[in-house]
Order: sequence, then structure tokens, then C-alpha cells
Amino acid sequence: MSWFSEVQQGSPVEVFALTKAYNDDIFENKVNLGVGAYRTAEGKPWVLPVVRAAEKALANDDTLNKEYLPILGMESFSTAATRMLLGEDNPAVLQNRTFGIQTLSGTGALRVAAEFLAQVLGKKIFYYSNPTWENHKLVFKTAGFEEGREYRYWNNATRGLDFDGLIEDLRNAPEHSVIILHACAHNPTGCDPSTSQWAEIAEVIKERRLFPFFDCAYQGFASGDLVKDASAVRYFVQQGFELFCAQSFAKNFGLYNERVGNLTVVLNNPDLIAPVKSQFTLVVRGMYSNPPSHGARIVAHVLNNPELYNQWQDHIRNMSSRIIHMRKQLRETLEHLRTPGDWSHLTQHIGMFSYTGLSEVQSLHMVKKHHIYMLKSGRISMCGLTPQNVEYVAKAINETVSSLPNN
Repeated sequence: MSWFSEVQQGSPVEVFALTKAYNDDIFENKVNLGVGAYRTAEGKPWVLPVVRAAEKALANDDTLNKEYLPILGMESFSTAATRMLLGEDNPAVLQNRTFGIQTLSGTGALRVAAEFLAQVLGKKIFYYSNPTWENHKLVFKTAGFEEGREYRYWNNATRGLDFDGLIEDLRNAPEHSVIILHACAHNPTGCDPSTSQWAEIAEVIKERRLFPFFDCAYQGFASGDLVKDASAVRYFVQQGFELFCAQSFAKNFGLYNERVGNLTVVLNNPDLIAPVKSQFTLVVRGMYSNPPSHGARIVAHVLNNPELYNQWQDHIRNMSSRIIHMRKQLRETLEHLRTPGDWSHLTQHIGMFSYTGLSEVQSLHMVKKHHIYMLKSGRISMCGLTPQNVEYVAKAINETVSSLPNN
């Protein structure tokens, strides 16, 4: 008799299973389009030069120690991260009614905030886009939400945003529901609302008394412009919303394994900051007690140093421009091959990921026949494309959609 005899085999996490299969594959021309991490034009991971510089400076600072951080984390980091998101002249910043909490990357920010919403505020229903990052549902349900509902987002026929469906679903959402919104570079589609569409989304959320919860994993990484990529969040704050925003520094700093995140909290009344912080303190204390220091020190060192901050912005412009270039090159190659279908969405969308429009059958064919590893949803990571493999990938897509038409 074992205490664990009734434990059932859990479902594999697709993207990690895909990476393992890729690593085990001995095919010479294999391509990994599943991994959500930046790669250079040579297909290699990149440690940002400002990160190297910060680590050297921190290693040589004998005043630093390994004592515990406060439960809500390093204030110099969270303050800088919050102001990077909202802007120095944001009304919430100027009126001292916003604060940040250092978390275990963006996932930790989502989980801490979701538990606060469920356990402290008694929220029961959350909405997520269809499709969305697969971990949203698991994080919110585990945190105590009773029900997750979808709002329409992707229209596969047009390979673009189903805006009418999105608005209709938000209009039908029960009051006080929590709405997860992707701040920029929607994962997995790469398709974002326009400025006017964001304004209409905000109007419906305000009218229906819904709570906006932004997930911002790609600020600066999407377009290369920190202000542009944060424009939706800033607009909501300017419209008077109270909101949460989960920030990740995995992509834009390349700190994937350091788990550096920030939860920005915006309130309408600065007098409420103290009680709200006290409840967040209890949530974090019961979850992981306090966060690690190394990654947060790196980010704080860069964000609070004007010279390094400018260098870092050059880095993110370089990363985003490489991705934009690969989008353009893939589209041009597909069109040159006269690949069936319209591929204009590849350059109309933004960020690390893109929905190709390939079906599950076609996506599995790409893996099995061409050794091009991509999610069965048809999502690909543009970072996996390089000048050396983009033609091979385009020819594989051409063969796939020609031999297996998507009906």
C-alpha cells in the first residue's frame, strides 16, 4: 500500500515536451519554433551586454549581502519597474496611488494577484482570450477562482482579431469578473487590438464594472519602444481604472531563469495602499515568503543607471528588429514559393509569437515529416527563425499546406 497509489499521470506541458523532442532529434536540419526565448541570427541564446555589466558591478560590490529581502521584495526594483510601465508623468505615479511587488517573474505576479483577488476580494470568475497563454487557466484556477470563461479573440478565417466577438463576450460578462488582457504582443497569436479598439474595450469594461488585469510579458521586446508597448496599460490608468499588471523581465532582459517579475497595483485612493499591501504581504508570506535578489538587482541596477538604461533600450530595439525582419523574410519567401493562402498576417502581427493558421494536422505534419517543432495550435516562435533556416521552414510550410489543405 502506497500513499501515492491513486495518483494519476499528469498531462505533459506541450512546449517543454516539444523542446525535449527537439533536443533528442538527431536530424541535421531540425528547427525549434516552439521555444519562447530569444535567439540570435545564429540560433544561439543571448546574454545582454548590460546584464553582463550589471553582474560584474554587483559581484564587485562588497556592501551587498545575502540577507532576506522584504516580503514584497526589493523596493528599488519594484519602483523602477512600475514607473517604466506607467511612465513618470502618469497620474497614478504623481498622486502616489500605485506600487509594485517583486514576484517570481510574470507567472508569480499572476499567481500572487490571482490569489489576492480570489481570497481577499472574493472574485470567482475570470475571463481569458481564446486562445491565450495556456498557463493563465491553471494559475487562476489553482489560486482559487471557481470559473474560467473565454472571450473570443482570434478569427482563423481572417487570421486576425475577432473584435466584434470580443466586445460581445465582454458585454455579456457578469459584473466584477476579472478580465485578463495581454498588454502587447498577444501570446500566442501576435495580434493586438488597435488604439481605437483598446478605447472601446476600456469603455465596455468600465460600463460592465469588470476588473482589468494586464499581463505584460513583452514591454519593449514587441516593438522596440517601451512607451508604445505600454500604451494600453497607460490608457486604462488615464481613464481612471484600478487595475493589476503582471510584468515579466524574462524576455526584455533575457533573464529567463532568474524569474524576475513585478506586480504593478493601481488604486484610486492612496489611503488604501497600506491595507492592500498588508494583505499582499500575507499572500506572499504563505506562498514563498520572499523573493530572490540576484535578478532583481540586475534589473534595478540597469533601470536606475541612465547610461545602462539607454544601452538596454538599444538591446531591445535590436532584438525586436530581428524578429520583425524574420517575419518579413518568412512572408516574402512563402509568397515567392506561391504558397496557398494569404500570409500578410505574418507582418501585420507583432512580438515573439505568431499564429500561422496551420491546423493541428498540418502542424503535426511539420514536426513528423520536416522536423520543424511547433505547437499543434499552429503557433510558432519567430525567434526560432534565422537567415539560415527560414527558406527551409517556408518550403516545409508550402509542402504541408499544399499536400494537406486546411478544410
